[in-house]
Amino acid sequence: MHTWHWHQWQELPYLKCSLLESWPHGFFSRHFSPRTPAELVEVLEPNAAAYRVKQVHGNLVLGTAQVRPLPASDSADSAELLEADALLTQHPQEAVWVASADCVPVLIADTQTGNVAAIHAGWRGTASKILPQAIAEFQAQGSQLINLRIAMGPAISGEVYQVSSEVALQLGTTILPQATTSLEDVLAALFDLAQSPVLPDSEPDKVRVDVRRVNALQLEQLGISPQQVAISPDCTYKQPQSFFSYRRDSLKKVQWSGIVSVPS
Repeated sequence: MHTWHWHQWQELPYLKCSLLESWPHGFFSRHFSPRTPAELVEVLEPNAAAYRVKQVHGNLVLGTAQVRPLPASDSADSAELLEADALLTQHPQEAVWVASADCVPVLIADTQTGNVAAIHAGWRGTASKILPQAIAEFQAQGSQLINLRIAMGPAISGEVYQVSSEVALQLGTTILPQATTSLEDVLAALFDLAQSPVLPDSEPDKVRVDVRRVNALQLEQLGISPQQVAISPDCTYKQPQSFFSYRRDSLKKVQWSGIVSVPS
């Protein structure tokens, strides 16, 4: 069983996952705001180069060779950043970062190459299978599936994440057989799944969805063992003392998650 523990940096709390203990990493709480990755990298590995992208809820995966490292004075302005929602390292001592409020921050590491990735998987990115895309990029760099370790950090939980049935359809078609296409068939099949990622909602044409569970099922379909995956129990919506939540507050504030590659 993978464990999640709160750690302190200058009396500010951030989360770490036992699955990634061999890599400097952190899922940072709202208390670190408004610090940027250029500043937060000091918490993980001060000598690492920091990288981030302009997140657009897509499924594009970039390598650090395609992105300029952040200057020490990095601001919150993302105008000059490339658009993508996943960053994969290509050398040691590189820190990759993603921002999230309710979307799923995913950190991946390879036990053999030492390479890592940071992925922003909201429902749109999940519907366009950003996590399988990132896994494919690892494989293109020589990674074996069995060597990957994947941690999904704090995000809005399925218990409180109300979406339209149409959103559930888009997510459901990524984890169900191709023959299942109609809204009624998809919803029925989703509700029948063990540990279903959907829950009923009292409003018509609405359901509640666990985006992290959808991502976990996508990984299982790739042949990745559940033992290689850790999912944080923390909910951004239900824990206002620790996390920003766009669904709760309608404020464009984020918390950062990052991981540093290590020599193979």
